[in-house]
Amino acid sequence: MATSDKGFRTESDLIGERKISNEYLYGVQTLRGEENFRISGFHLSDYPLFIHGLAWTKEAAAIANHRLGLLTDAQKDAIVQACHELLEGKHHEHFPVDMIQGGAGTTTNMNANEVICNRALQIMGHEFGEFQYLSPNDHVNGSQSTNDAYPTAIHLGLYASHLKLRPHLLQLIKALRDKAAQFAHVVKMGRT
Repeated sequence: MATSDKGFRTESDLIGERKISNEYLYGVQTLRGEENFRISGFHLSDYPLFIHGLAWTKEAAAIANHRLGLLTDAQKDAIVQACHELLEGKHHEHFPVDMIQGGAGTTTNMNANEVICNRALQIMGHEFGEFQYLSPNDHVNGSQSTNDAYPTAIHLGLYASHLKLRPHLLQLIKALRDKAAQFAHVVKMGRT
């Protein structure tokens, strides 16, 4: 549970307590990951389709967990709305973690869990960090493992980028075929 103090909240994990500005949707684990893994200078916020992949993954898990009776209607609806906001391009500035990190994507997964959770708490009428109502671990990340959520998000993000790239590739294929037809009559030596 977080305590709030004049624009800051205090969140804790197994290592201890940290103050986090209430302007940030992310939490203590993202903060630690940001501090510990300043490696490439490329941040998750630079890759919106990866954030979309994370949002799709978390939304699907919330819907499935609701069907299993693991989330209330209010929890599921708030998580889904927070995910949809990420898909609209909102809140991406709250993904500061470096793309290169230890732990096979745990920091990225927790960044998504914390952002979605805190936004969902806000939607539900609660303060950031009031995890007794909705938890980044138990609810947003429920029934998931980083080892599944992270590669699933990558695959979904790549698929989304493929959809954007496909029309351009088809244009290139047509242009190359047109050139092949244009120069089909030219006799030349074969090259290897």
